[in-house]
Amino acid sequence: MFAAERRQLILEMVRANGAVSLRELARVVQTSEVTVRRDVRALEAEGLLDRRHGGAVLPGGFTRESGFPQKSHLATAEKTAIADLAAGLVEEGEAIVVGAGTTTQELARRLARVPGLTVVTNSLLVAQALAHANRVEVVMTGGTLRGSNYALVGSGAEQSLQGLRVSRAFLSGSGLTAERGLSTSNMLSASVDRALVQAAAEVVVLADHTKLGTDTMFQTVPTDVITRLVTDEPPGHDDRAATELQALADQGVQITVAGDAAGPSSAPGVDSVPAGRQPRRDVPLPGQRRNHGAGPGQQLRSALLGEQPPGERAARVADLRRR
Repeated sequence: MFAAERRQLILEMVRANGAVSLRELARVVQTSEVTVRRDVRALEAEGLLDRRHGGAVLPGGFTRESGFPQKSHLATAEKTAIADLAAGLVEEGEAIVVGAGTTTQELARRLARVPGLTVVTNSLLVAQALAHANRVEVVMTGGTLRGSNYALVGSGAEQSLQGLRVSRAFLSGSGLTAERGLSTSNMLSASVDRALVQAAAEVVVLADHTKLGTDTMFQTVPTDVITRLVTDEPPGHDDRAATELQALADQGVQITVAGDAAGPSSAPGVDSVPAGRQPRRDVPLPGQRRNHGAGPGQQLRSALLGEQPPGERAARVADLRRR
């Protein structure tokens, strides 16, 4: 495929979906991510799209929200890995809330195997994934149906959550930054997500690497309220995503990364877990207050102070985790 043909196809995909990851673009145009990155840079120079961490979006900064059909085809492998790890955080007999989104829908499919679970949700897709699960009780909020993401929103949804208390909330969104936290492009969705957060002792954010560093219009969860982030391994060239992860860890967010078997992530304070394995269970018990004075990133980094060769540093990290 000639460069002009590739760039036209890339532009059509971004216009159709609102945002597309470099991995997905490379797969569709059948070339390397390096080549796609060059194409995206050239299209950005022409003002036809904007680059984001690991992907491309429509120009204009705060992008429009893609509908469910488009979102369901973006970063599918990453969402699967994230859902696998997030499901390992849920205990038998727990009561949780699960927000709307394609990543949380993947999580719900795995939660169907957790006995005695109670799931409160405003998402029709989450409820559908759990509809036939044995010994899993599903509680739907009220509200008005928002067809673009099959979620219940509005005052009815928010009022139905008043007085509710559960152990964990699992939420997704359109963007995540250390400075502003989780955000979304729709005001009604943001308002319901904030109500879901108020009902939970802990907040777990599910966000693939393309959302790291992206800021959208409406804040849903400030960084200091996020207990844990479950994400995927950013591409090796994506230094900005790694920097964002480090900044989140510095603010006390526990981070679990679905990586490969090569070892821990390069960012201190970040747990890298091979796909298919359970994450380390270091989430505080429901009701415990978080210690913002010494987050996991600060603790691990202080243990690694000094000029250590990379091999010794990795060995030191492994030793700390065994303890």
